[in-house]
Amino acid sequence: MKKIYFYLLLFLSIELSAQQINIEPAFWWSGMQESELQLLVYGSNIADYKATITSPHVYLKESVALESPNYKLLYLDISKSIPETFDIVFTNGKKKITIHYELKQRDPSRKNVKGFDSSDVLYLIMPDRFANGDPTNDQLSMRMPYKVDRNDPNARHGGDLKGISDHLDYLHNLGVTAIWLNPVLENDMDGGSYHGYATTNYYRVDPRFGSNDEYVKLIKDTHAKGMKVVMDMIFNHCGSDHPWMKDIPSKDWFNNLDPYVQTTHVKEVYYDLYASKYDTKQMTDGWFVPSMPDLNQRNRHVAKYLIQNSIWWIEYAGVDGIRQDTYPYADYQMMIDWCRAIEKEYPNYNIVGEAWYNNPVGTAFWQKNSKLNNKENTQLKSVMDFRLMGLAHSAFFEETGEWGGGLRNIYEHMTTDYVYPDIYNVLRFLDNHDTDRFLPEMPKNLDSFKQGITFLLTIPGIPQIYYGTELLMNGNKSKSDGDIRKDVPGGWPDDSVNQFTAEGRSELQNEAFNFMQKLLKWRQGNEILAKGKMKHYVPQNGVYVYERYLNDKSIVVFMNGTSKEASIDLGRYTESIKNRKTANDIISGQQIQFADKLVMSPRQIMIFEI
Repeated sequence: MKKIYFYLLLFLSIELSAQQINIEPAFWWSGMQESELQLLVYGSNIADYKATITSPHVYLKESVALESPNYKLLYLDISKSIPETFDIVFTNGKKKITIHYELKQRDPSRKNVKGFDSSDVLYLIMPDRFANGDPTNDQLSMRMPYKVDRNDPNARHGGDLKGISDHLDYLHNLGVTAIWLNPVLENDMDGGSYHGYATTNYYRVDPRFGSNDEYVKLIKDTHAKGMKVVMDMIFNHCGSDHPWMKDIPSKDWFNNLDPYVQTTHVKEVYYDLYASKYDTKQMTDGWFVPSMPDLNQRNRHVAKYLIQNSIWWIEYAGVDGIRQDTYPYADYQMMIDWCRAIEKEYPNYNIVGEAWYNNPVGTAFWQKNSKLNNKENTQLKSVMDFRLMGLAHSAFFEETGEWGGGLRNIYEHMTTDYVYPDIYNVLRFLDNHDTDRFLPEMPKNLDSFKQGITFLLTIPGIPQIYYGTELLMNGNKSKSDGDIRKDVPGGWPDDSVNQFTAEGRSELQNEAFNFMQKLLKWRQGNEILAKGKMKHYVPQNGVYVYERYLNDKSIVVFMNGTSKEASIDLGRYTESIKNRKTANDIISGQQIQFADKLVMSPRQIMIFEI
């Protein structure tokens, strides 16, 4: 009995020791294109242990101890690996810890995943504010205290993955083809971390949103409805309550730990011929905000960790695309390596980088194959048109003059599209989670709203809609971030109004929803809008006309940007209308007779299929 008791204690001791060891990633796959796998091992004094691998198919290339004794990095050669579970044995004298590690069978369909493109319309959702499908995960026991309070715009409100899953039919019925979720990974932070941009665990969905399994299920369910999912990632920084900040792996794991340095946010240093090294370093190595420590991607271990993590989520969850936050703030070379690593595993993938510039030249600098970039090719496929966002409200709500204002400003913006090497991989949007809503307040009529939506959905590029736009959700960032990140009424069990249904919406909201739905459904599968070229005409008398064309088919859009009736001489647009006598107007559903003149009512839109 004593002997049995001794072995039982020994077994428990090994198990307890093993429970103190954490390995990231927890599993991987055989058959990947990249032959090197990094394992980040964390445990008490693990650096003192020697690691060995029991598999004949996996080779330990390198074992790296960091400055903290509680970390060890293992680099494995998996080029000849097979799907199997093998042991990683850690020994230190008579102490021995055995960890079972699995290389799974790769799903062969993963490598053929087709990323989002200009045939898609992305719908951006902030999970905490969309819908609360599971109230039981609202108030959980986390490391950092927090409170769910829907009356506090900076607190968590309880939205989750279940809430999104419950409304996939709503999104499918609206007509969007992809959903982009603000970050869903764990943000175990003090204060308002509901937005998700302060990661504290790169391999775990925040339990207040749901579990890893629920995230995988959401993506599968979204795919089943013919829609895609885009994952928001952040390489530049993590959250200040990440375990790395509690036990810093090495002094060069972060930039500017002591003393603290704030980034200047002056991203122009990348292409400024006169930029000083001092300003460039402060921009890239300074912290975004004090609660978001700046990761040093020049550290090869940090870089490998982040690259692997993104591949893990694609392979594990089936994510269809990535939106990378604060793209210019991370190390330039590391981001090139990342894009190449993704393309190596997934040749048809798409990544859009947030490079927030108020001019198209700055944005175009970052796109793959840009002739404006005199540095190494970024390899970044898609960029975001922040200039359009900045113009959106004034362009569609102000009167259009002959020499400026209103739609004239939009016309001038479109004349700069030549700076992009691939205009079809430019993300176009009127607003998002960081900006004023396209509608700063509830409109009295939808004339200008409809022009903005029409323009967004008919120009070259990838349209993105911010959640609630179809419900006329409005807000101003100057009031608070919460004002532009409101809850969707009806997303919470105790809401008195449910705007996910026509019955719960006002007459004006239903008009907006139906208008967007009509255009979104019409856009699906429309190759002219996805692939066609564009031709436009200098606005005259406040009217802006542009054509999208592909082969022998075209779509011609007329917009009256004034509050007055406009009489248009159609002879000026013969090269687009050609010799057509009639055309179908998508907006009204009527067939329009073409004469010498076309009369448009104030703020009217016409979309002709020629």
